[in-house]
Amino acid sequence: MGVEVVVEGLTKSFGRQVVWEDVTLTLPAGHICVLLGPSGTGKSVFLKTLVGLLRPDRGHIWINGHDLAGCREKRLYELRRLFGVLFQDGALFGSLNLYDNVAFPLREHTRRSESQIRRIVMEKMELVGLVGAEGKFPGEVSGGMRKRAGLARALVLDPEIILFDEPDSGLDPVRTAYLNQLIVDLNAETDATFLIVTHDITTARTVPDDIGLLFRRELVMFGPREMLLSSEEPVVRQFLNARRHGPIGMSEEKDVAELEAEARLGREPGRLPPIPPQLMPSGTAVRRAQRPPGVWLAENGVTAPPGSFVDEQGRDWREEYPRLLAADAEAGR
Repeated sequence: MGVEVVVEGLTKSFGRQVVWEDVTLTLPAGHICVLLGPSGTGKSVFLKTLVGLLRPDRGHIWINGHDLAGCREKRLYELRRLFGVLFQDGALFGSLNLYDNVAFPLREHTRRSESQIRRIVMEKMELVGLVGAEGKFPGEVSGGMRKRAGLARALVLDPEIILFDEPDSGLDPVRTAYLNQLIVDLNAETDATFLIVTHDITTARTVPDDIGLLFRRELVMFGPREMLLSSEEPVVRQFLNARRHGPIGMSEEKDVAELEAEARLGREPGRLPPIPPQLMPSGTAVRRAQRPPGVWLAENGVTAPPGSFVDEQGRDWREEYPRLLAADAEAGR
């Protein structure tokens, strides 16, 4: 089971450079959350602060009643064991084969026998589709396989919180699609709390339960997927719909003159695109954290853009979702 992570007023700077300040959000237990933002806005710094590798200047990170941001080293070490981390490049040891890379945390942090370690390692490697490749070295496999090996290593201690630092970096769209499905399936199986830092818009629009966006040294917005995908907030709308026109420029942010020039030329954001259906698990009906499509919009009186929740086969998931739940309930009986 995942645990809730509550971040309050978190601020981090390096010297005089403020990375972000007064960041407040809650990662609900068991949810898949995505953190977005233009390059250089401190998303990876946020992950490192969340796991205790960097200390914030101010603020709190509450996990199981303990403030990770201010606790002593012994307690920090214990809290870190709640985390699994998939680093951006996999961060595998080049001199170890994939099996030994995945086994490394078990050998370092537990007293399990080699037979127990082998059972756990092979279980996690099967989970990420790497059985048969355990004897290969990182330099002998593709980037996607290295990512999956890094994910298997992040899972071996059965963490309650899993952090993904740009898991799609360097992957082609097909491998990214496979990885997204794997992430959703893992969440359905483990019920852990996931936080994904990514630039991939398809991932952000289809995978998470909640989305956050960092910009101009602050958290612009954080909340349910449907809230951000229907938002009229200019920076949220520009980023999630991958458009040139809006507050974000090549050097992070545009000045007032640039924005006024765009407005004079009639370069408005345009209509919001349809909200896509959320990616479903492969083997189970729904994840615990999933909400029926359109519920947040209905609760808040927001009209979905035309064509929302319709998949490539033309199925409207506002109708399909209840049928899926009914069929699952029937199968359970």
